[in-house]
Amino acid sequence: MAAPCSRMANRPLWQFITNVRRTGLKHTGVRQISLSSACRAATQTRSKTEGVASPWKLYGAVCLQRLPVISQERNPIEDQFAELMHQMELERSLLSDHEQRLLEDSERMTRKQADNYDSDEEEADYGGQETITAQDQEDSWEQKLKHFQPALRDRDVGGTPLGSVERCLGDSLVLLVQQTVGKETIWLLPQAQWEAGETLRQTAERGLNSLPEADFKATFLGNTPCGVYRYKFPKEVQTECCVGAKVFFFKAFLSAGSASQKEPFLWVKKTELQGYLKPPYLEKVDRFILNL
Repeated sequence: MAAPCSRMANRPLWQFITNVRRTGLKHTGVRQISLSSACRAATQTRSKTEGVASPWKLYGAVCLQRLPVISQERNPIEDQFAELMHQMELERSLLSDHEQRLLEDSERMTRKQADNYDSDEEEADYGGQETITAQDQEDSWEQKLKHFQPALRDRDVGGTPLGSVERCLGDSLVLLVQQTVGKETIWLLPQAQWEAGETLRQTAERGLNSLPEADFKATFLGNTPCGVYRYKFPKEVQTECCVGAKVFFFKAFLSAGSASQKEPFLWVKKTELQGYLKPPYLEKVDRFILNL
C-alpha cells in the first residue's frame, strides 16, 4: 500500500483534481454551489430587509430621579437603637477637651476654698489674665442656641409647588413632563422620537436636554434600556407603515440643574405616580423605579 500512496503524492496537483472530477462524486446527489451565487443571494436578502420599513415609531425616554437629600424620619425602633448606640459610645469614649477643662476648673475652685490657697501663685500660672472657665463658654453657647432657628426638614409644610425640585427632601422623586400625544395632553417621562444615525440613549438624552427653560444635568446608568412600553395608535390613525410606537426607557440620576416652575414639570414620589400616569404606562414604569 505504500507504493500507490507515494505515487499519488508525487503527482502534480492539477492531475489530482482532474482525477477527482472523473470519479463518480458528481452522481452522488451533492449540489455544487459556487461562491458567487451565495454572495448574490445574501445581497438580495439584505436589500429586501433594508427596504422594509418598521411599522413602529421608536422613542427614547429617560426616568430622571432626584435622590433623597436628607435622611428620612426615624421610627420608634430606630430611635431606641440610636439612643442605645449613643449610650455605648459615651461609656467607651475618652473625655473631650471641654470635659477636661471642666475638671480643671472644678479642681481650681476646690483649691480656692482651701485654707492654704495662694492667689499670687494662681495668677502667675495664667499670666495675670482673666480666666474664662468652661462653664462661661457653655453659658455663651446656650445664649447663641436660643437665637438659632433650624431649617424645616419637611419644606412641603409651607406649600412647596410640585414643580420644585426642593420638595420632599427625604424621598426620591421622579420627573414628569406634560406632552401632547395625538389630540390628548398627558403626563409622561421626558422622551423624544428616534432619528437615524443616533443611539436610543442619545435620543433619551436629547429628549431631556430639549425641555424648555430647564437645565438638568443627569448621570445615565448604562447604555441598555431598563424597560420598554409598546402601544398601538387608534385605528383611525393607523396606517400600513405605522401601527404604533415603542418607548425605550433609560435610568438616570439628577446631578444638578433647575427649571422654571412655570413650565409643566412635576417632581413626584413613586407613590404619587398613579395620580398622573395612565395604568398601562404606569405598569411598565413602576417595575424599574427605585423607591430609595
